[in-house]
Amino acid sequence: MTTLAPDRTRPPHVLRLPDFRRLWIGDTVSQAGTAVTVLALPLVAIGPLGASPFEAGLLVMCEYLGFLLLGLPAGAWVDRMRGRRVMIAGDLGRAALLATLPVAAWLDVLTLPQLYAVGFGLSVLTAFFDIAYQSQLPRLVDADRLVAANVALESSRTVTAAAGPGVGGALIAAVTAPVALAVDAVSFLVSALFLSRIRRPDPKPVRAPGARLRDEVAEGLRFVFGDRLLRALTLTAAISNLCGTIGASMLLVLLAGELGMSPFLCGLVFTAEALGGLLGSLLTTRAVARLGQTRAMCASVVVSGALWLAALPFFHADWRYALACVLQGLGWTAFMTFKITSVALRQRVTPAPLLGRVTATVRFVVWGCMPLGALAGGLLGEYAGVRTALWTGGAGELLAVIPLLLVALRARRRGGAPVDPATRG
Repeated sequence: MTTLAPDRTRPPHVLRLPDFRRLWIGDTVSQAGTAVTVLALPLVAIGPLGASPFEAGLLVMCEYLGFLLLGLPAGAWVDRMRGRRVMIAGDLGRAALLATLPVAAWLDVLTLPQLYAVGFGLSVLTAFFDIAYQSQLPRLVDADRLVAANVALESSRTVTAAAGPGVGGALIAAVTAPVALAVDAVSFLVSALFLSRIRRPDPKPVRAPGARLRDEVAEGLRFVFGDRLLRALTLTAAISNLCGTIGASMLLVLLAGELGMSPFLCGLVFTAEALGGLLGSLLTTRAVARLGQTRAMCASVVVSGALWLAALPFFHADWRYALACVLQGLGWTAFMTFKITSVALRQRVTPAPLLGRVTATVRFVVWGCMPLGALAGGLLGEYAGVRTALWTGGAGELLAVIPLLLVALRARRRGGAPVDPATRG
């Protein structure tokens, strides 16, 4: 039985669990490298390869396309395999893909199609890795520590993301963007090493006799969309990602292309976002305790959307850029309450045998919207202007709260009755 009451539990010392600590260290190192790639990959396209706004949007689309094309069956496949092996294979594959970029640059044969192929390959491997990752987490920590575990992971991700773009900008300026991508390749190797040292058994799941892939995928879909609360969480995240990617796909086109900012200055907006996310992750449990889960998540989505929209007029190559970065960071401070609470809630109410399929269903909808948003952003940027794309995405993010708000209002009309995850319709 899932309730909308505040979650007041604060499980202590989650990092003292050895296996979780290994997962946390591996993920932190990997995210540090990824923070460099977030800046380096589009700068390679915009700078040396001279990508247009539409071509830059296509690159972002490829970076998320794997979730749209393989998101649903990936969950059923992961539920049939040893999750930790899937994660290690994903890390090694991503390291190999990224390593091809500095080699191609050194041979002077790097092209946009190769960037698209690497971006797509990364998205496929990340789809499998993330599904296995979220399915493994509840096996490494107790149910009452899931929020604390997610807070620890999100906090470390935002810390590394805070330093990564700034360091990445300096690194790109010093050794060029393709070489900086080699840093991320090494980080995936380190992540695979730590994952391989987790001691908890990782048994192969037992398949039901006669189980078919289509039926297993359908079971995950029915569980997510048959429950009002999980459906609302998924749709809210999907709308936010769709509209957010419309603007995000054009942000570096504006900063590096139209405004001519250096890689270091371009990285500052990502640093501000990460610092805001770190602050937000530390405030999440307090916000939920004060407002309750649903009200805290609704406020999180509305306030973050308003702040991101307020930042847009200040993206200029002068003192206004500092204010834009601050507002952008504060938007992420607000959004982290929704991001952390929704993931922990989904993990808590989903039966263990369904975790992979449920995670895959959510990722298919939530992350599958992102390549569509990137494509829309590229088209808007090419034919209506980069700033028009940014404004369109920012305005659309304010609509993301509607599905969650409808569930909250329905529960209120029923006198605050609990929302049962098994409820259908």
